Amino acid sequence: MPKEEQTAAKHSKYVPLYHWWTYGLLLLSLIWALVQLVRLPAAGSVINLGFVAAVILTAFHTRVFAVRVQDRVIRLEERMRLAELLPADLRSRIGELSTRQLVAIRFASDAEVPELVRQVLTEQIRDKASIKKLIRTWRPDYARV
Repeated sequence: MPKEEQTAAKHSKYVPLYHWWTYGLLLLSLIWALVQLVRLPAAGSVINLGFVAAVILTAFHTRVFAVRVQDRVIRLEERMRLAELLPADLRSRIGELSTRQLVAIRFASDAEVPELVRQVLTEQIRDKASIKKLIRTWRPDYARV
């Protein structure tokens, strides 16, 4: 069970070991590699800088790839959920919702989903933050990456 309740104001996933320690150490390594390159401009310093840059890119893309996969799963889950919750006139329009819109809509309670989807489609609201602000009853997602 999560330590604190998830709300619209506080629902971002924050992992201190990853966000602070991993990126902190990578930043220090980058600074050190740059210092070494300036102090001793040799092939070894260039290779070290390249290695540090590659590790930073790997850490960044590891997070990006995980979030993209999560978004695809959310898209599938929400399409299935909407197929059950929406009236027939909106059910036929599920395919018009983008992944970003579906990711935001997932936080809406079942009761308010039809009204929210209608508003998002009618007003062409694309911004996740704007959609989340429209949600009255927050449905937390504690299983995200």
